Amino acid sequence: MAKDTWLFIDSGNQSPAYNMALDEKLLQWHSEGQIPPVIRFYGWNPPTLSVGYFQKAKKDIDMDAVEKHGVGFVRRPTGGRAVLHDQELTYSIIVSEDHPEMPETVTEAYRVLSEGILQGFLKLGLDAYFSVPKTKEEEDSLKNPRSANCFDASSWYELVVEDRKIAGSAQTRQRGVILQHGSIILDLDEDKLFDLFKYPSERVRERMQKAFKNKAVAINELTDKPFTLGDLREAFKEGFADGLNAGLEEYQLTTAQEQEVQELAEERYQAEEWNFRR
Repeated sequence: MAKDTWLFIDSGNQSPAYNMALDEKLLQWHSEGQIPPVIRFYGWNPPTLSVGYFQKAKKDIDMDAVEKHGVGFVRRPTGGRAVLHDQELTYSIIVSEDHPEMPETVTEAYRVLSEGILQGFLKLGLDAYFSVPKTKEEEDSLKNPRSANCFDASSWYELVVEDRKIAGSAQTRQRGVILQHGSIILDLDEDKLFDLFKYPSERVRERMQKAFKNKAVAINELTDKPFTLGDLREAFKEGFADGLNAGLEEYQLTTAQEQEVQELAEERYQAEEWNFRR
């Protein structure tokens, strides 16, 4: 089968506002036919807590702790719960809903788009597989999560190793285009992560943090020889190419495109009206 040509962008470490603005602009440009589908890799400077589009930031997040840890803060255009972006490879996928390989349902699209992530883990030698609820109780828990923390539970067709979540993703559909982005965790500071949320009591926090160890895991906890972010970039670039049957063409934004991204970052993703709208 002939491979589609997709753009590949590695943005390096960028500000929280820039990262979300570029994902949104890539969705817009693809919807307007200016660019083909895109795979993008990026990191965060500083480490950042992102919250989902519908999440109640002031209710869930301890903003004093965010400031104390020097962590950035931004609201994503996608749903889901809060994610601490630190020692990780972040990816985004932008592709039309009517692409021949895209199923109509959100759940099945997750599975297809996440095939590249699965292939990346396999290339690292990790025995990853898709999470699918085994019981009605597990399925209900996915629909009604108890925690504001994304990595506290697996969702449909997210990646797990040894029954522990190893990658988290979120998706939106706008202008006939799918944007899926997510985190592939290399190393995780659990204490910092749990400091950033509000709890009814310290006892509840301790119980949730203790249970967390059985629910999520970072890549370097699963291997005797630590991987680097460079290792992840190489494995997952190949994984996405294989999983999506895509020929990846490296791409640099034009000066005009960079200007558009910077303007959107300032107007929306740096604005308190956006970040604390809920």
